[in-house]
Amino acid sequence: MDLLARELGNWRTSSRSGPAYQGLADAIRLLIIDGRVPVGARLPSERALADALRVSRTTVTAAYTQLRDDGYLHARRGARSTTALPVAPAARAEPMPPTVSLAAAALSAPAAAVMEAFTDATRDVTPYLHEPGHELVGVSAMREAVAERYCERGLPTAPDEVLVTTGALHAIGLILTTYVQPGDRVLVEQPTYHGALSAITTAGARPVPVAMTEDGWELDAVQAAVNQLAPNLAYFIPDNQNPTGLTMPTSDRKRLARIIAETRTRTVIDETILDMWLDEPMPPPMAAEMTTRKDLVLTVGSMSKSFWGGLRVGWIRAERATIATIAALRPSIDMGTPVLEQCAAARLLARRHEILPERREILRARRAVLQSLLRRHLPDWQPGSGVGGMSLWVRLPAPMSTALSAAASRLGLDLPAGPRFGVDGTLERFVRVPYALPEDQLTEAVELLARAWHSITGSAAAPEPTAVVV
Repeated sequence: MDLLARELGNWRTSSRSGPAYQGLADAIRLLIIDGRVPVGARLPSERALADALRVSRTTVTAAYTQLRDDGYLHARRGARSTTALPVAPAARAEPMPPTVSLAAAALSAPAAAVMEAFTDATRDVTPYLHEPGHELVGVSAMREAVAERYCERGLPTAPDEVLVTTGALHAIGLILTTYVQPGDRVLVEQPTYHGALSAITTAGARPVPVAMTEDGWELDAVQAAVNQLAPNLAYFIPDNQNPTGLTMPTSDRKRLARIIAETRTRTVIDETILDMWLDEPMPPPMAAEMTTRKDLVLTVGSMSKSFWGGLRVGWIRAERATIATIAALRPSIDMGTPVLEQCAAARLLARRHEILPERREILRARRAVLQSLLRRHLPDWQPGSGVGGMSLWVRLPAPMSTALSAAASRLGLDLPAGPRFGVDGTLERFVRVPYALPEDQLTEAVELLARAWHSITGSAAAPEPTAVVV
């Protein structure tokens, strides 16, 4: 009950565009779609939820009825309603099938380079065909390629300090399985990557948020939280942070390294979006700042944002003993990352100095397009100061992110609400807007965003622009 009420956050903002029950129904529906409330979960009774949210039972009854009519709840006589996903054709009030998605911040593949990498990989894989193919730590070519990248960035790394995974989220899951027990606390930034939050809660742990400021990390608050709560694990994204686009300066990295060492807090550093710097190159790796207790930092990386999400290849960089510990537990999860994909990924990493500058240039151009579109269509929205990564973290004029997401969904635009990037149902004043889409899709997405925003605020739409000026 408390969890659902917390996840619902400021659901009342959804009702500004209609009845209160519609806002509550929209908020619950988005929790189901986002996976924050699992399909098949039992919802509280109408009376219990009404008491928890301090609304009338009539409001909850109407919301549950709307959800049942739309296919998001199953009801049985004498039992509580359970969540579901619609299987029948959409009703009139049902969201349109998404025409544009702002749910994922990722570029399409550099097609020619990826095809060449897989062609070469078909030859590289030949020696492995005479073996079982269960590579628990990864093939040597991939481990060597990852180690070389860290050495190039100022962090001496040997191949046996790398474990190849099936993407970054898989890497995070392996670390959680190895070092976290149900009920343990995991310190996280807020906002942060929603996939990591889901992985933490799925592991039975409790994410403990430390709020970021508009300019970055509040390390006094981090240190206080670590001292007071003694989390079993911490999780940070210091490079092109998702969703804010901020990067932790070197001075803060040095202080965070001291906090980690002094408090003996095992820490995951997520470098998934490391390569997507657009204005300033990244500082040296966080792990390079650890002068003592180097065993406490585990760095996670991935091919997904830099090259192509379809590769599903990531890695963990850590001390040898840590890698051995995770590898020993891995067979309980899976038997290794596909060999062919690893060989292709190693080929792409060898061409990184050729491929990545082009990827950054694409993002710079699309970021400029998105900024221009927002100025024209939604001039009251305020993009944050983060300049890296693949999205803008935008402050709304009013705390109506969940209402905006629901309205956008009805127009066929998939847009996660701000609270999805946090722990406690807050962040209603923010929304993440990726700029990885092609320009025509960005234009359509922002036009739909503006329609959704004006529909819930009752404000007049901005004049239609004749062209996008970059």
